Amino acid sequence: MDASEAHLLIVDDDRDIRQLLAEQLSEAGYAVSTAADGVEMRRVLAAGGVDLIVLDLNLPREDGLSLCREVRSNATTPIIMLTARGEPIDRILGLEMGADDYLPKPFEPRELLARIRSVLRRAQALPANMEPLSAKRARFAGWTLDFEHRHLTDPSGRVVMLSGAEFKMMRILVEHANRVLSREQLLALGDVKPGEALDRAVDLQISRLRHKLRDDSRAPTLVKTVRNQGYVLAAPVSLE
Repeated sequence: MDASEAHLLIVDDDRDIRQLLAEQLSEAGYAVSTAADGVEMRRVLAAGGVDLIVLDLNLPREDGLSLCREVRSNATTPIIMLTARGEPIDRILGLEMGADDYLPKPFEPRELLARIRSVLRRAQALPANMEPLSAKRARFAGWTLDFEHRHLTDPSGRVVMLSGAEFKMMRILVEHANRVLSREQLLALGDVKPGEALDRAVDLQISRLRHKLRDDSRAPTLVKTVRNQGYVLAAPVSLE
């Protein structure tokens, strides 16, 4: 997607910040809309055509986390969260709610621009029909992944704990079972922390999942490596 084709929505209750970002991102070639709160955000989204949302965490009445969760429950529009907070827990919560990236204030507009370009490239890499499926749980090879309670149960009924990132990666593989996903696609759909070596981050998450699935990393039968292509969950999946 070229910059001239992308439509950004800036959601921030600070008028000066909205105007500054709108001007600078417009100069970079993007079409930009702005909103001061959730009500205005919904109005812009209802009109359609938004390719990425820059969403402030600290908004009046409805905070950015609840708005991020609302957007993510209905759409896969990429979201970059902004916040004045610097605590790791805020970043983790934002990513758990479905944000694609996270940038603490104050920041250089050039850094935001770089992140916007990166997130849009990742979103563009996704093929058609990659929307998450609406189901409460999935069963495969005796295992059960519970989407509501965010845990994995082994064939004997024992709960296997997953981190937030592991759950997200496992859900991606389950929802696209028997379909090879490239590292680029897994990066776009998953939760990879900025600053990590990207290919290595995906490989590490896959390795951790194989360990919890008791899938031999030297000869895996569930999460298989397809040379020069990516990874695939090679098992029939039943969705409930």
